[in-house]
Amino acid sequence: MENYIIPIIVAIIISLVSTPLVKKLAVRVGAIDVPKDERRIHKKPMPLMGGLAIYIAIVIAALIFLPLNDTLISILVGATIILVSGIIDDIKGLSPKLKLVFQIIAGLVLIYGGVKVDFITNPFSKDYVLLYLNGLSIPITLFWIVGITNTINLIDGLDGLASGVAMISALSLMLVAEKFGQEEVTILSALVAGACLGFIPYNFNPAKIFMGDTGALLLGFMLAAISIEGVMKSVATIAIVVPILILGVPIFDTTFAIFRRLLSGRSIAEADKGHLHHRLLDKGFSQRQTVLILYGLSAVFGIFAVIVAKANSKQAVYMSVLLFLAAILFAFKLGMFTNKKNTNKK
Repeated sequence: MENYIIPIIVAIIISLVSTPLVKKLAVRVGAIDVPKDERRIHKKPMPLMGGLAIYIAIVIAALIFLPLNDTLISILVGATIILVSGIIDDIKGLSPKLKLVFQIIAGLVLIYGGVKVDFITNPFSKDYVLLYLNGLSIPITLFWIVGITNTINLIDGLDGLASGVAMISALSLMLVAEKFGQEEVTILSALVAGACLGFIPYNFNPAKIFMGDTGALLLGFMLAAISIEGVMKSVATIAIVVPILILGVPIFDTTFAIFRRLLSGRSIAEADKGHLHHRLLDKGFSQRQTVLILYGLSAVFGIFAVIVAKANSKQAVYMSVLLFLAAILFAFKLGMFTNKKNTNKK
């Protein structure tokens, strides 16, 4: 693991140095989040677009520590497309449909570079491959990329929450990729984790800058790409479960939100104050306490994913199912499937 320490440190330093500069740029171009409704937790205008510093750290460090092959080029080009959409949204606003168009284009760039889900593994048989996707490979890959890209964006509701959860997820993906002997994916995961860690001091409560859609969408896209290249393309029996575990907090929060809105007859795109961090705040926890609790949950999912990946057996699948059931019970306990009165747009 010592081979990945220097890349992480470099990414941290670049992110630390870049963030204050990006903050000044955000103010100059008008990328400011002004609290307009009760869904906003912050009470004063806050610079957005902090994700640009994370992007700068990832790209520069990747060009230093990784070979410039088709896979890396497709990831960086796709990330740039996502970054542009986030910057536009943070400055002027971008409709959900146009965001989706950018995400699909970025996903197609990934697929063109060979980053795609080719098969589904079978955890209950020695014949690892259950099904080759063939013509379904592209739509399934796009679904995963768009879905994960947006899950990180949806949990970005408290100071330091999305950046910390993304960092923990990236570290978990790094450990799993290292276990599978995928050195380039391991380094890329380390760079994403380092870029997030360098940003967190400016983003943790009380935040000095928000990552905005520039950062949330970028991190979701990077985690989606890494999970495909590092886990889903392996022939490990547990390959399909591990990334779901690693990204458990944003995936489950988004899934519960979809069910909550469908059960009430509302559009799944209609935002509310029913997300996991809102529920914890309602329980009386402070912003910092809520964020730290969700860091802890994300770490539990990540550690469990690393253990499961090493176990690589059908017993690991049964253990994962139990964890999923526990997550659902936890969601019921917090009332995640019931609606609150507020229906303002996110």
